[in-house]
Amino acid sequence: MVTQQQIYDVLATVMDPEIPTLSVLDLGMIMGVTMSDDGVCVRLLPTFVACPATSYIRANITDALAKSGFANSKVEMETELSWSSDRVTEHGRKLLEEFGLGAPVQIDGILSLDMIEHVNCPHCGSANTTLRSMFGSTLCRSIHYCEDCRQGFERFKPL
Repeated sequence: MVTQQQIYDVLATVMDPEIPTLSVLDLGMIMGVTMSDDGVCVRLLPTFVACPATSYIRANITDALAKSGFANSKVEMETELSWSSDRVTEHGRKLLEEFGLGAPVQIDGILSLDMIEHVNCPHCGSANTTLRSMFGSTLCRSIHYCEDCRQGFERFKPL
């Protein structure tokens, strides 16, 4: 008998292509898993509607499930809800920092410019940082500079 935990164990191995130390579970992209006689269905919530990595992630989930013996699986896109950076797990936030990206703060549905501008440096931990650009290498990142350690860094945007 297949359990949901077995499916979630497989999903924990599917990494985000832009941040390869974070799984789709760490990013909070999995809305749920259902199992039936027809197979496994995973509901995927993309971080951004226009994220170019979404189709790649979807294919990676299908491939990982197939390699683990769940050949009859499908990935459905969640289109009714919007992803929030609050969905990133605590473990995921730690992995972001270790990767060199500033982690998003918890916004609990209320986002202010202050939350975007002020962030601790993932290299030295200083709060003496400045926002350089709202737009980083991907839609989900912004560019910051630390005045103390003099390092530039990207931050996963709070949304």
